[in-house]
Amino acid sequence: MNDTLPELRDIHLPEGVSAWPPAYGWWVLVAIVLSVLSAIWMFSYLRKKSKKLYALHLLKGIYCNNTLDAAVQMSLILRRICVFKYPSAAILFGQEWIEFLNSKSKNKLDKRTAELLINAPYIAEKDAPFSSADVIRLRQFCQQWIGENL
Repeated sequence: MNDTLPELRDIHLPEGVSAWPPAYGWWVLVAIVLSVLSAIWMFSYLRKKSKKLYALHLLKGIYCNNTLDAAVQMSLILRRICVFKYPSAAILFGQEWIEFLNSKSKNKLDKRTAELLINAPYIAEKDAPFSSADVIRLRQFCQQWIGENL
């Protein structure tokens, strides 16, 4: 008999299993987690952005045909935003309301535009001392205020 014993080799352990690249299941799990996180971020971003766009859309729909009515509608939009964002400010009126609006904006309301905003609901259309230029200034202030606060 031939002596083939020296040709035999000892038992070898296989090389260790590498952690990279991960199995397909891990890639699917990472993709699902990233998709859920991006969907949550997108939903919150669009929700915040939609409030601002909706308020600006409402503001754009107000026409200057009736000066006092336009001022009242703009005041209502500002108050609706305050109910959402600053609940304690929704009950303010008169000069306190103007001071609150000015405190939350870089540009301040001038005296004539502030009077329009305060007194518009209480003045008869025929006695109105305000012009469409006052409404345009109020609209510009509202656009800026909405942009800064929503």
